[in-house]
Amino acid sequence: MINFQYVRPTTQQASVAALTGNPTAQFIAGGTNLIDLMKRGVTAPETVVDINALPLRSIDRQGNGIRIGALALNSAVADHPLIRRQQPLLTQALNAGASAQIRNMATMGGNMLQRTRCHYFYDTALPCNKREPGSGCGALAGFNRIHAIFGTNDRDPKQACIAVHPSDMCVALVALDATVLVTGPTGERRIPFIDFHRLPGNTPERDTNLERGELILALDIPDNGFARHVHYLKVRDRNSYAFALVSVAAALDLSNGTIRNARLAMGGVAHKPWRLLDAEKALIGKPATETTFRQAADLAMQGAKAYEHNAFKLRMSPGAIVEALKTAARPA
Repeated sequence: MINFQYVRPTTQQASVAALTGNPTAQFIAGGTNLIDLMKRGVTAPETVVDINALPLRSIDRQGNGIRIGALALNSAVADHPLIRRQQPLLTQALNAGASAQIRNMATMGGNMLQRTRCHYFYDTALPCNKREPGSGCGALAGFNRIHAIFGTNDRDPKQACIAVHPSDMCVALVALDATVLVTGPTGERRIPFIDFHRLPGNTPERDTNLERGELILALDIPDNGFARHVHYLKVRDRNSYAFALVSVAAALDLSNGTIRNARLAMGGVAHKPWRLLDAEKALIGKPATETTFRQAADLAMQGAKAYEHNAFKLRMSPGAIVEALKTAARPA
């Protein structure tokens, strides 16, 4: 590990200033991903800016929804009575992620910013356009079992990327129409969660639409009708401490067996949490039956593309959507 400078500002302004004009500086909170990346040589910040002294850990009602501070721990959010009662989909997704020990350290903002677990990204001896732009994508012709089936860039070898976003929490947040509050050199702004993460496009090295020096302050989740019929389904190689091959966040607002409103998103299938907007629209006004769910799942799979080792995701994904919706539709 290289030597680096460690600073611990106590204000938002000082935190932002510590990154401004310092191209390699990075924020650290729980450190559950950044420290791994530094140990593996994937990233080498010359300055690490510890933001744990900032007052960003609250979880409370604000306006017509819930505001969660960026430094709130994943475990604290999952177990908070407000979240368990009003946004149980988020509780389920958080508890599906990582391990209890990591959830006790990881923060909400850090979870949003974690990097892909693509093997080629982590192995500095192999080409990766995300880690080293222009070097190529080793996964394209390599072992791509865990990789994306939606929103990939596989046309230009110098820009190609088929990595997936690793978070469970973010799949629930995109389904719940969360908004991200950030501050930076030009002041505060709000980013709809669906726009926070990026597809690889021609800049696979960028995971989010944050600008340099911007700091996540909080997440806002609006009130909704999804306090009862929700389910987070995670399909993985083992039942604990494993990333999703495919995951589904499903939320239904039901009235006498008819779907009044729906939210659907997937994880493990794209470079960003993958919202299934067309499938949601197709569910509204329909009976909550397996036939309806299968029709929505077929619609959700339009545009999917597999690679040599992940064709199983084309079968697993619609099955997971149907199963998640069936479970969500059961009597609460």
